[in-house]
Amino acid sequence: MLLAIDSGNTNTLFAVFDGDTRRGEWRASTNPNRTADEYAVWLTQLMSLVKLTPTDIKAAVIANVVPATAYTLRTLCHRYFDCMPMVVGDEGVDLGIAVKVPNPAEVGADRLVNAVAAHKRYPGVDKIVVDFGTATTFDVVATDGSYRGGVIAPGVNLSLEALYMAAAKLPGIGIRRPPAVIGTGTVPAMQSGVYWGYVGLIEGLVGRIKQEFGKPMTVVGTGGLAALFADATDAIDGVDPDLTIFGLLEIHRRNTRA
Repeated sequence: MLLAIDSGNTNTLFAVFDGDTRRGEWRASTNPNRTADEYAVWLTQLMSLVKLTPTDIKAAVIANVVPATAYTLRTLCHRYFDCMPMVVGDEGVDLGIAVKVPNPAEVGADRLVNAVAAHKRYPGVDKIVVDFGTATTFDVVATDGSYRGGVIAPGVNLSLEALYMAAAKLPGIGIRRPPAVIGTGTVPAMQSGVYWGYVGLIEGLVGRIKQEFGKPMTVVGTGGLAALFADATDAIDGVDPDLTIFGLLEIHRRNTRA
């Protein structure tokens, strides 16, 4: 079985695959101070609930955008699952796509994994992948699978946190779709500003990317908040919450294929 690890700025996702079948999926907050031993205790206990043991894991693949956690995740795989993980971005790991930007090393592993997955899942079209994570990213993937660049904007929850921290009289709130654009109180007004503001950001950036690219494009949303925003705009053609983890699975297959 394969252990796939997607380590983001906010959360780290662990998923176990038996071929195409997902046997389990668990999330932990990303914490550079957490040790491999702590991850192992937490993860193996959760695995046991679906009748999995560490010896069931024969291989691992990692996408990581937090350098401070890289050693810990490698150690976790080596010490507790007896395998050396395949790490996106390491020399020799073939993504199967061209990265057509001046400095490919600058592109985050998660964005490249999304590009791989989008090319595989949505063939024959030019694509924009909108990922609602700690940052909201817009990535352009051409019909031939090549990664062409994109846009990085502050994430929704990051913007909410900044608003709360910077404005003394504004409370901390959660993101939701407000019933009206015009808020009749502080909290509804804040929710409207963030929610509809982000809808405007999505529509504006998608429109400008399409205009600059000069061709029709399919827009795929992913990440935890994708569905919430996709319901409010025609700028997103579909939501694929498993895009990143599917990309990791595809990269591992490509690099282990006989």
